[in-house]
Amino acid sequence: MSNFSDREKAFENKYAHDAEMQFKAEARRNKLLGLWAAEKLGKSGDDAQAYAREVIKADFEEAGDEDVYRKVSGDLGDKAPEAEIRAKMKELMAEAKAQILSEA
Repeated sequence: MSNFSDREKAFENKYAHDAEMQFKAEARRNKLLGLWAAEKLGKSGDDAQAYAREVIKADFEEAGDEDVYRKVSGDLGDKAPEAEIRAKMKELMAEAKAQILSEA
């Protein structure tokens, strides 16, 4: 019985670790996306950092990435089409995961 309990605990720990890593990767991606969008909006320095924090906060409105997309898309207007924003989100997610793995 102990063996099963150990396996169950290990699975729960892995699930919690994976969920934490996904959360960190999404937050990192959102920051990178915010900095990218800030540059397109002509923001730099503290203004760009503040905008990136707004993008991170936008992710807490609902589950999934649509809230982040709507925030960035709404702010960029015609400066970036939907396909470019979505492609950048995908690219930056891979970059965020790589950054987090290199820190571990």
